[in-house]
Amino acid sequence: MEDRSGARARAFGELSVTNTGGRGTVYDYGAQVTAWTPEGERPVVWLSEQAVFTPGTAIRGGVPICFPWFGGGPNGDLTPAHGFARISPWRRMTVGEAADATTVTHHLDMTSAHAPQFPHAYRARATARFSNTLTTSLRVENTGDQAFTFEAALHTYLAVGDATHLSIDGLVGSEYLDQVTGEHAVQLGPVVIDGEVDRVYRSSSPVVVIDRSWGRRITVVKSGSASTVVWNPWVDKAKRLSDFGDDEWRGLVCVETANVKEDAVTLEPGQAHEMSAVLAVERL
Repeated sequence: MEDRSGARARAFGELSVTNTGGRGTVYDYGAQVTAWTPEGERPVVWLSEQAVFTPGTAIRGGVPICFPWFGGGPNGDLTPAHGFARISPWRRMTVGEAADATTVTHHLDMTSAHAPQFPHAYRARATARFSNTLTTSLRVENTGDQAFTFEAALHTYLAVGDATHLSIDGLVGSEYLDQVTGEHAVQLGPVVIDGEVDRVYRSSSPVVVIDRSWGRRITVVKSGSASTVVWNPWVDKAKRLSDFGDDEWRGLVCVETANVKEDAVTLEPGQAHEMSAVLAVERL
């Protein structure tokens, strides 16, 4: 009899990759990366032990693709949260394999995933390249005859030793919206996790997570992204999330490559936009 993990792998289109650079996992469901571990390192991409693999439900952790809106959208009233892309089956197009890298591409378009709130003709391509670095990208093309505006994010969950013992560099001087308090502010020093953090920064700069507990530095280099989102649920919110262990908040921080809110992208017919993030790890 097939075990639960085997049934899940088949139903959600699991693809596990291994090369000399490292190993990882990506699903056709959501075109979502759920694991990446460089050779000789601890895991860098975090996945909740309570993650739910159910059609129509987002997978908690990994690199969910938020599209065509972020959160509840510009006015906060759109569902599902973070758009339909992360809960849709994507079509796996190519798997390119080399000794030190594996590249997987997925496609999604209006014929396979749409919503009344986004009645536009589009074509999306997600790419994940697993090596001693991890590159994820999202390309969106307007295939219709009218302009449209969309939000998007590569909602990357990074695995850390202890969220309370890290700092995040690269955002000093950036304006941000604190989605916990509703206030706007400017980042005056490194970002630290000392409570619930949910901030949308207007920044295209690289970000560095300095993880003192595990003695490493995770660098996120972005392209085509004008927003950076930093998130950690802290104690109380973690307890309210059904697909999240009560104490799991300590083991992660989200650094999201995004174009959201004022940085939403408008595409004229025939235009395309691509954003990407490259993750790399080095020892302190």
